Amino acid sequence: MLRQTALGAILPGTALISVGARRVGWAVLGLAAAGALGLVLLATVGQRKVVQFAVDPRALLLVIAVAVAVAIGWSLVIIAGYRMLAPLETTRGQHVVGTVVVTLLALGVAYPAFEVARLASVQRNLIQNVFADAESATVPDSPAANPFAGKDRVNVLLLGGDGGAGRDGVRTDTVMVASIATATGATTLFSLPRNLEELPFPEDSPLSEVYPDGFDAGSESESLLNAVYRNGPADHPDILGRTDNPGADFLKLGVGEALGLNIDYYVLVNLDGFSRLVDALGGVTLNVNYWVPIGGEPTIGILPDDYIAPGPNQHMNGTRALDFARGRFGLSDYMRMDRQRCVINAIVAAADPMTLLTQYQELAATTQDIVRTDVPQAVLDDFVELAFRVKESGINSVVFDDTVIRPAYPDYDLIRSTVQTALGTAVTPTPPADDTSQSTGTAAPASSAPAPAAGGSGAEETPVDNVTDACAYDPVAAQKALDEGEPRTRRR
Repeated sequence: MLRQTALGAILPGTALISVGARRVGWAVLGLAAAGALGLVLLATVGQRKVVQFAVDPRALLLVIAVAVAVAIGWSLVIIAGYRMLAPLETTRGQHVVGTVVVTLLALGVAYPAFEVARLASVQRNLIQNVFADAESATVPDSPAANPFAGKDRVNVLLLGGDGGAGRDGVRTDTVMVASIATATGATTLFSLPRNLEELPFPEDSPLSEVYPDGFDAGSESESLLNAVYRNGPADHPDILGRTDNPGADFLKLGVGEALGLNIDYYVLVNLDGFSRLVDALGGVTLNVNYWVPIGGEPTIGILPDDYIAPGPNQHMNGTRALDFARGRFGLSDYMRMDRQRCVINAIVAAADPMTLLTQYQELAATTQDIVRTDVPQAVLDDFVELAFRVKESGINSVVFDDTVIRPAYPDYDLIRSTVQTALGTAVTPTPPADDTSQSTGTAAPASSAPAPAAGGSGAEETPVDNVTDACAYDPVAAQKALDEGEPRTRRR
């Protein structure tokens, strides 16, 4: 009896079939088989559909309802099978044992289903809170059914905000644009330095009227790129009209003008809660090739509290990883930009499926606290498709560091032409037809080579994918740093 009940828990309906309730038993078994086959198909060839479900609040609500129904229905089938299998002469002791076994079996099959419902509920809250369809001055009110239709590329502004305790407002020390080809997913990341000056704005924007010579908030330190998010709206709070995040809209317009791109959406990650994300993942592993300062503010002479020593494969908790990403005393902004990319790579490497499942509630809660975006829920399905294409196509990077531009005196024509070359959109004008072509009636062919970057000698010198592997361990550089010893600027 208990064996048949256990078999009925594994193969729902078999216990009912064995006692003569064949129609009901086969129906239950058929439903179970169809459900199992559906799960196998979703796990193998339907991964995109699973991810699309995961970003659709209505689909997630359906998942919750189905999971709860499966848990209750499966448990009732187990109980019904046992009751029908139990002979009339069963003793009280046997009934007690049977009840305990049936209860454990029912809980065993119900728990995974209820866990699915719980995770779906957490995910639904995450989607509804992060993608809350915030009011924006730079996103259309009603995205089309296919928001990428007619667009060769979608451009997303990626911001790393350095807000937190003891900091005055949010400064976006990380500013990148992911330009994604909608047809192929081929992606190019453009990184701009935090100390870029004179950020321009489009001529048809009201911002160009108040900043005709580029962004200027008075002093030089308050007029850098990383200060636009905070200082622009502070000086002109209502200039863009109704918006839930004017700082992001300022940057979308300015960075888009600087790069010669139309920025569609933004995503802001505030580093104030970044350490919680790393801790939820169980820490990250990073290579350190030089002494990285912890704390300190070079502009006002505050010395670092400590240093992270060079060494390979260092496992860091959230606090230490944040120190690694932020430290810049005595170092260049570009070195910090490299380390921030390394931390992002390390987070991706640490986010294995088992960790995501076991820590998902904490990860989701942390994500809600540290991420802001104006990506509407209506376009998430399209972004899922795009994300799979990006994964298949890969990512190139262009960093506008001091080997390419002078941040204090930026050549925005050079920046734009570099972007065009990186995206393959620069075109050399067709030269006038020479005498021979005129006499034969055949025009000289247009060159397919990219146009030379402004200020350069040719397209071959334009730095496309100019990022070195700064995240790899360099034993020579690390040993040299160790031999030189810890910098003497440490606060004692």
